[in-house]
Amino acid sequence: MPTNVVMPQMGESIAEGTIVRWIKKVGDQVDRDEPLFEISTDKVDAEIPSPAAGVLADIRVKEGETVPVNSVVAVIGTAGEVSAASGNGDRAIPPAPEAPRPQQAGELPQASVGQREQEDDEIFEEEEDTDESGGRPSREDLRRQKSSPLVRRIAKEHNVDIQLVKGTGISGRVTKSDILGYIQSEAATTAHPPGRPARPATPASPPAGPSFKPGENVQIVPMSVMRKKIAEHMVLSARTSPHVYSVYEVNFGRVAALREKHKGQYESAGARLTFTAFIAKVIVDALRQFPLVNASLDGDNVVYKKDINLGIAVALENGLIVPVIRNADEKNLLGLSRAINDIGARARTKKLNPEEVQGGTFTITNPGIFGALYGLPLINQPQVAILGVGAIEKRAVVIDDAIGIRPMCHLTLGYDHRLIDGADAGRFLVFVKERLEQFEDGWM
Repeated sequence: MPTNVVMPQMGESIAEGTIVRWIKKVGDQVDRDEPLFEISTDKVDAEIPSPAAGVLADIRVKEGETVPVNSVVAVIGTAGEVSAASGNGDRAIPPAPEAPRPQQAGELPQASVGQREQEDDEIFEEEEDTDESGGRPSREDLRRQKSSPLVRRIAKEHNVDIQLVKGTGISGRVTKSDILGYIQSEAATTAHPPGRPARPATPASPPAGPSFKPGENVQIVPMSVMRKKIAEHMVLSARTSPHVYSVYEVNFGRVAALREKHKGQYESAGARLTFTAFIAKVIVDALRQFPLVNASLDGDNVVYKKDINLGIAVALENGLIVPVIRNADEKNLLGLSRAINDIGARARTKKLNPEEVQGGTFTITNPGIFGALYGLPLINQPQVAILGVGAIEKRAVVIDDAIGIRPMCHLTLGYDHRLIDGADAGRFLVFVKERLEQFEDGWM
């Protein structure tokens, strides 16, 4: 019996996925749960396992194509079915068509089960609105209102009526690119106040030309799905938050000594004791002490997060991903070490689930592992702060009027100046600096 392989729904707000790479080719033997293909969504990249054992009889979606969730992307069959398909040149196994049911008047067209459930949830929220005549919104209104929670939040922050935005996503869904493009175009066409003489028009900048000349020796490679999503997220962060940075130098001598003393014990317990684990432990304590840094903005309201969900940025070959340690304040140093090791390893092997890269309340990123003295990272929205960790290097420093050699590091706090002032950031970093420089054996 053939088995259809479908594009999985990798999270409630995800409606589509892109096939990045087929790990198997038609005719290959596959085992159940063996990696079959790799996908990329706006949340996470992941390897998708085969739902059944057999032979990959047919591939229906090419690498680079984006399709809705629950679309059939391949078929698992038997060797005989593949041979038969090869002999007659037809597809190995045609999809089993579902019997259509009559569409009722005023009913939206049918979608796949996972997509329909998602869209029904959104329509349920939006049906409470009515048009001027008191009736239900038109089908066109509903089509344009379809959007993710992130898109609706961006629209709310910029006072944009989402019904005015033309959606380019599935079924007219308004995407993040749509809303950002609309906001940018509106800002560029804002008229001068009525009753006042118009200011002399500023000459418009000529449209940017191509970044290369005809005949120039270049290689053009399309951006990956992950790279495009990172770009969108970073542009959103730069537009949303006025970024300010404070940098403190920290003596890691005490931490280095404790790490050397206990790393064997931690390895015996199945954890690698890193400087990041010490930093994470101190940051968790600091976030408890300064809840403003563990908050978000919702319009004119400050949302204080009761949970401390710590994001740890992981560099991949083609981008960056930020898996989240949930309830990090409930873990001791050993627990944090294990969690950091685990999410880092699974991020690099594309084994993370979508929910593991969502819901973070504060992020730590470490450009220092590449030798950077310090970094000025962009905030991971909708958070309001991020910590950049510079390289930990031995330097000559003045200690009690004498020169000594100590492992030193620059810690950078990037923060949203709409909510956090320099004094708040200073108090937070002083707390972190003192805890790291005076880390106690009992905190292990």
